[in-house]
Amino acid sequence: MSERVRDLRDRVTLGEYGLSNVSGYDFPGNYPGYDDTWDQEKFEQNFRVDIIKMEDDVLEFDMIGIDAALANAFRRILLAEIPTMAVEKVFVYNNTSIIQDEILAHRLGLIPIRTDPRLFEYRSAEDTEGTEIDTLQFELKVKCTRNPQASKDSSDPNELYLNHKVYTSHMKWVPQGNQADLFPEADTPRPVHDDILIAQLRPGQEIHVLMHCVKGVGKDHAKFSPVATASYRLLPEITLLAPVEGELADVLQRCFSPGVIAVDFVNGKKVAHVASSRLDTCSREIFRHEELKDLVQMKRSP
Repeated sequence: MSERVRDLRDRVTLGEYGLSNVSGYDFPGNYPGYDDTWDQEKFEQNFRVDIIKMEDDVLEFDMIGIDAALANAFRRILLAEIPTMAVEKVFVYNNTSIIQDEILAHRLGLIPIRTDPRLFEYRSAEDTEGTEIDTLQFELKVKCTRNPQASKDSSDPNELYLNHKVYTSHMKWVPQGNQADLFPEADTPRPVHDDILIAQLRPGQEIHVLMHCVKGVGKDHAKFSPVATASYRLLPEITLLAPVEGELADVLQRCFSPGVIAVDFVNGKKVAHVASSRLDTCSREIFRHEELKDLVQMKRSP
């Protein structure tokens, strides 16, 4: 296959006034001399997933060898079809804060819970009582009091009051049945973050609620979605068509996001090179500079 046909088929090109090669032509017979028929063995050889970054709350990976439509299907699955545990029922025993019971229950429902949903069954709609196989139970009991050690001249609520801010760290897991044996002490069910602010209290105000967490998926309610944001994009490719040197190298570097273009000293003069195309955010600032726009080629790999 010629380089021209490969470019048309495999790359989206960013130009000064628009994009080219954006249509999908991944079907047999579109390119003379190129066999685009579906082949299971060929797909299995070419498809792979490369993990780029994996942290506590961020996962970035490349899916190579599939169409963007399938990448979008994975995105939708992440948002809507992966089960998690979330607060479904809130039993209010005492709430003298300024937050109404319904608003408090809604806020508690949106708190992400760290636990493995595979250890639980889906709770039936007819069940009024939760059991250890389908329900996690948390208790929140906080009362605000005055701080007897506070300075008389202080106006800072953090010094004047005790427990005036209710955080997710105040939520205590209440094991049911054999749940205490099921979870090791270092991996007990808990909120993902301990510093999520739930409410603010003043002396004499109190919140005492019991929460039942059940298993669900994001298409039933957003509180069950395991991700806050799931997105995909075509991988950027930036190519310098000619050497960019001197002060022009600094201009080129400023046209892109930090980290995309690096400027080094070679034989006593500045020389630009592409350090990481991945960090590019599709800016076309380069086309504002007549002396640079013909020296850089920007593409996206689908």
